[in-house]
Amino acid sequence: MYKYSVKLDVVAKAFNLNVVSASSDFDEVKIMVEEVSRPGLPMTGFFDHFEPMRLQVIGNVESDYINTLSKERRLEMYDKLFAYKIPALIFARNIEPGEECLAMAEKHDVSILTCVESTTYLVTSMITYLKNALAPQISRHGVLVEVYGEGILLMGESGIGKSEAAAELLKRGHRLISDDAVEIRRIADNTLIGKAPELIRDYIEIRGIGVINVAKLFGMAAVKESTAINMVVNIVPWSDAEIYDRLGLEEQYMDLLGVKIPAITIPVKPGRNLAIILEIAAMNNRQKRFGYNSAQEFTEQINRHFDEHNGQHF
Repeated sequence: MYKYSVKLDVVAKAFNLNVVSASSDFDEVKIMVEEVSRPGLPMTGFFDHFEPMRLQVIGNVESDYINTLSKERRLEMYDKLFAYKIPALIFARNIEPGEECLAMAEKHDVSILTCVESTTYLVTSMITYLKNALAPQISRHGVLVEVYGEGILLMGESGIGKSEAAAELLKRGHRLISDDAVEIRRIADNTLIGKAPELIRDYIEIRGIGVINVAKLFGMAAVKESTAINMVVNIVPWSDAEIYDRLGLEEQYMDLLGVKIPAITIPVKPGRNLAIILEIAAMNNRQKRFGYNSAQEFTEQINRHFDEHNGQHF
């Protein structure tokens, strides 16, 4: 059920958490759910809907409640809480864990961490972080660029000209996210985010020239760490035997991680300026996302013309 995970020590480093007490398996504990909880009700003894796989965060409200309890009651409360073998208990706002907490954490081998951030900020930031870290993901061969704010995934056989088209787009002021390989994550039901693998980030390969560092050659404004994928462009060799869509009425999609992304096929041959075509495709896709479809408008205009002249629909 839980395919993706992120290690607790990685989360701790990402949020600068102070490790007060580490479990024996601290380096191996995996977080597999994106939700983060504040265990107020479980502390009162209500565990009916408790989710033990979540990180648990203690804030001022929970701390004030704990301070009203007797030592025996605090020991009993922490004993029950840690018996569920939660990934870790985190104290926000530099709240100090009490001796009862540390004693029961040692008994059940559960990690205790602290941080200076407010409880609300910590919880919301962790949920956002975990949502991205645990998102379903795949890798695809292609080039990802951002053109006029539209994330375009260029796909096609090797040597078709994807990287060269990206280089021309860079000269025209657009941005590169990844060349050759793209890591794709689904962060929402209808949203895909693409980024470059760490090893090849900011690099692009141009056949005949070699590998270049885009950030150093074109400037930092020419690269971006990640972008939403709004359209897929399949680049194919031109074939006189093929019939290509002339009006743009055909709605094509590519399924990536269960998300349907608008897709178009662009045939290439000597003389076609692929960079300009991609710019137009990006602007056209943006218009469609905002509710305007020029191909439909053109077709309706032709139909009205023939209706007015007692002709047939186009």
